[in-house]
Amino acid sequence: MAAVEFSKFYILLNAVKNGDSEKRKELEEMLKSFEASSDCESALHELGQKYIYVGINELYEYAGTKDLKAIGDIEKEQWEDIKNERKSELPPHLANTMISYAKENNLSKEISKKWELPKRDIEKNLMNMARYITEGIIDAID
Repeated sequence: MAAVEFSKFYILLNAVKNGDSEKRKELEEMLKSFEASSDCESALHELGQKYIYVGINELYEYAGTKDLKAIGDIEKEQWEDIKNERKSELPPHLANTMISYAKENNLSKEISKKWELPKRDIEKNLMNMARYITEGIIDAID
């Protein structure tokens, strides 16, 4: 399967985190399209879009705010407090949430059927894609 990248999304995420409030609506619209998987180039691209949608919403939940600028301003000590409160560090928490979402919503079956691929081709990418998307989200909010 071909590699996928989401640089446009991460650039937008970073802009909103850095205080560009005009980009907020564009980010929300992109997340809605990712949830619907309306503009996918491949099976992995669709999986990545779903994971980004789930990951960003879980980031909001984990941090207790939808304000990306505020999330970007969270200090290391505050992240430690959140980690202790949630009993989980953010990166594995995000990745595990994505994988759980994929399993609960039968994404492997849904995506493999849509793209006419063996289900195992999708399943073998669930963990790596979750790590890839998590790293991108963490990098963008740091």
